[in-house]
Formats: sequence, C-alpha cells, structure tokens
Amino acid sequence: MADFVFVRKSRNALSSLLHIILNAALGIGSVLITMATSSPIIGLLFVVLSKWRMFAVRPRYWLLNLKSNLVDLIVGTSFVLISYCSGPFFMPIHAIVMVLYSIWLIFLKPRSTKFAANFQSLWAIFFGTTALTLMAASANSALMVIGCFVIGYAAARHVLVQGDDKDYNVIIIAAGIIAAEIAWLCHSWLIVYSFSNTGAIIPQLSIILSVCAYAFGYAYDSITKNDGKVKWSEIGMPTVFAIVLIALIVVWFSQPIFNV
Repeated sequence: MADFVFVRKSRNALSSLLHIILNAALGIGSVLITMATSSPIIGLLFVVLSKWRMFAVRPRYWLLNLKSNLVDLIVGTSFVLISYCSGPFFMPIHAIVMVLYSIWLIFLKPRSTKFAANFQSLWAIFFGTTALTLMAASANSALMVIGCFVIGYAAARHVLVQGDDKDYNVIIIAAGIIAAEIAWLCHSWLIVYSFSNTGAIIPQLSIILSVCAYAFGYAYDSITKNDGKVKWSEIGMPTVFAIVLIALIVVWFSQPIFNV
C-alpha cells in the first residue's frame, strides 16, 4: 500500500512538473518564434493549438467551448501580438511578456475561485485592449469597437458564469456594449504611455476599461449579495476611487510621449 501511494505521488509530481515545463515552453516559445519570424502567425497558431481540446468534442459543443475559453484565447493572443508590435529585436518588454504569459499559463489560468475569475477577466481586458490598440490604432474605428465588445463580453461572461445568476446574458451583452462605446469614444484620441527603456506601451484605454470593470464588478457583487438592493456603504469607495482615478488620468495624464 505504501509503495502504491509513493508511486501515485511520484506520478502526480511528474505530471505537475511536465505541466509547468510545457506551459513555460508555450509562454516563452510563442514570444521567441514571433520575434524570430517577425510575424505573429506561428505564435498565434501555437496559442490556438494549445486549445485543441475545444474541438475534441462533437461540433455542436464548439461554440460553447469557444465562449468558455475566450478569456484564455484573448490573453494568449494579446501576448503574442504585443510581442510582435514590440519589434524583432530583443527588448525588456519581450522578457516581461514571456514571464507574464508563463505566470498566466502555470498559476493564474488553472485557478477557478471567484477571485481568480475576476482577476483573469481583468487580465483579458487590460492586455486584450493593449494588443488591440497597438494593432488597430490606425485602422477603422469599427475594428476597435468590435474588438472591445468581444473583450468586454468575454470578461463579463467569464465572471458571471461562475455564479448562480442564470439570467446573465443581458448583463454580459451590456458589458460588451459599454466596452465598445468607451472604445469608440477613446478612438478619436488614443493616448498611449510609452516606457522607452523597456519598450512597453500602455494605452490609456486599457487603464480606463480595467478600472471601470473593477468598479462594475464590485458593484454587481454587492447588488447580488443584497438581493438587488444598492448599498452605497459598500460600493461608495470603489465607485469614487474609479471616478477620481479616471478623471486624473484624463485631465492630468493626457499629455504622453505621443498620441496615436
């Protein structure tokens, strides 16, 4: 019996180690291959192939699996596109992206708690809109609007599907529409903050949408917990914090190194 337990523990440890190695290889390899080829195609292909289980079922389940995996796909795609937009020469931002993607794959994505779902959604919003801004800043505003709708929809669904609310479809569509409207408003004056020493670029839109998502999520949790009643004592601080922070960003931090 003791030998059986030892063998089982050894297999579990080996499986965990293999899981870490494979995910780290995906996080690092997708960035390196994007740099080496000066194209995001192979890196994006790696991201899609890593989700092969989505299609290892009957076709009628493909759409449901796609919705369930949208946040992971958005995060993975975003890191590859951020790496691509950072250029073919190695910079600190490439190392940062490798580390962040590996952390996502190994530590964050496997978590299924409510807090983890909220945090995962914020990652999708922040990095998804960052990549979208870098790729679509000079394109038609429709691309930004549609992209932010998908990101907002995916992030809201990822959180709400974890709860007991069965009528969340209206809420997640509303979240997508709000994200799209904010993107449309910001598109005519896309502010990005550049950190030349690292090569990192952070769009103002990403910060604003992340702050809004945090405030809305906090308010929704409070309203749900209190049977539909709004308690200012619970949502007041996060709401005021979000409003003040966005006001500060828009009024005092809209003179960046450059404006897209």
